[in-house]
Amino acid sequence: RLQESRERLSVCSKLCYAVGGAPYQITGCALGFFLQIYLLDVAQVDAFYASIILFAGRVWDAITDPMVGFFISKTSWTRFGRLMPWIIFSTPFAIISYFLIWFVPDISTGQVMWYLVFYCAFQTLVTCFHVPYSALTMFISREQSERDSATAYRMTVEVLGTVLGTAIQGQIVGKANTPCIESPFFFGLTNSSVAMEELNMTHDTESLTDTRNAYMIAAGVIGGLYILCALILLLGVREKRESSELQSDKPVSFFQGLKLVMNHGPYIKLIAGFLFTSLAFMLLEGNFALFCTYTLGFRNEFQNILLAIMLSATLTIPFWQWFLTRFGKKRAVYVGISSAIPFLIAVVVLDSNLFVTYVVAVAAGISVAAAFLLPWSMLPDVIDDFKLQHPSSHGHEAIFFSFYVFFTKFTAGVSLGISTLSLDFAGYQTRGCSQPGQVNFTLKMLVSAVPVGLILLSLLLFKLYPIDEEKRRKNKKALQDLR
Repeated sequence: RLQESRERLSVCSKLCYAVGGAPYQITGCALGFFLQIYLLDVAQVDAFYASIILFAGRVWDAITDPMVGFFISKTSWTRFGRLMPWIIFSTPFAIISYFLIWFVPDISTGQVMWYLVFYCAFQTLVTCFHVPYSALTMFISREQSERDSATAYRMTVEVLGTVLGTAIQGQIVGKANTPCIESPFFFGLTNSSVAMEELNMTHDTESLTDTRNAYMIAAGVIGGLYILCALILLLGVREKRESSELQSDKPVSFFQGLKLVMNHGPYIKLIAGFLFTSLAFMLLEGNFALFCTYTLGFRNEFQNILLAIMLSATLTIPFWQWFLTRFGKKRAVYVGISSAIPFLIAVVVLDSNLFVTYVVAVAAGISVAAAFLLPWSMLPDVIDDFKLQHPSSHGHEAIFFSFYVFFTKFTAGVSLGISTLSLDFAGYQTRGCSQPGQVNFTLKMLVSAVPVGLILLSLLLFKLYPIDEEKRRKNKKALQDLR
């Protein structure tokens, strides 16, 4: 009891730790929801090249996670800790590269390379922030209950970060009127050329310039929040060195640790389950703006619909924390993730209606909250189980977190690249006021049918996950005895 009281975290410490998760979610949400439509309709990148940028950026983002995890495992302890220096030095460069993603360069050639370079650069730098931050969970306290509580704080703030990212990007960009092009199909042959000429008039150019400026203003505001959250994390959280590591300063073998981690059954089963869950929600995230704009016809409302989803998710995080404490984490997975299925089906089956869409958005946010909270709440349990099986092997926390993120990001990159490419094959019209029927059908598949199938597959895989509440209690007692 005395040991547990010493390991307790103050509310202030938990809040400061939680705030550190906001930058990743704010920038990730803005990129996830808006980068695709920005590249296609504002920067006017061809859909094929946009798919290459999105695919390559996501895949590179996935590759950098284990790379950063490797270098962190080789990092020596400093007076700031082993993880904090990574967060300190990556922050300013991440902000610069993030801003340049939302800047349209005045160059006739090389535009695709511009976005590819700065998108990949930002993904590398934000990984240098987020991987050590994720691993920090294991170094703020050794008590499961305190880590779970801190994780709940973190997930609440991270979902709030997605709300901020959606609100800032959506509301600033939504005030700018992005000009669109009516399809020549709707004009006669005699006046179609006249209509096309009108689109090249000064008003059209000024509207597009206003939209581009709005994206840069939003990037500047988000960059300022990134700095503020990083400062709160650095000033309010103390990184604690594990007592087992204090006994020995032998360097950790990354590849030996990687082999041990990848042979740990509960870790592989947890990754497999959440791999398909995150893939489903990332497909929904990447295509939802286009779906609302073209398929549902809510061009001027999609940012508010996204905001409704994220606000609902933020408000229900405490409920899911109570639910997993009361009924267990595995049951929370089944109830929370599966609750999205009827709403994903309803949004495409029901006729386009703004009120119904808002109701579905609020209900879907409840499931989004569960998808945010549960993976990060269950991963520390897997690490504790690993420590019991390998008591002499330590310092592998960064490997657990980085490779978990690697697998989810890699598959998300593949899926997002394929989804953008499929829109190109369906005949997506850049800056079109409307889209062909094949594009609308493709968008329905990408935000409903495919995510539902992936969620069902993930629920089947979670049946194999072996760490239930009884196993967690036994592991906690065994770890206390071991220490």
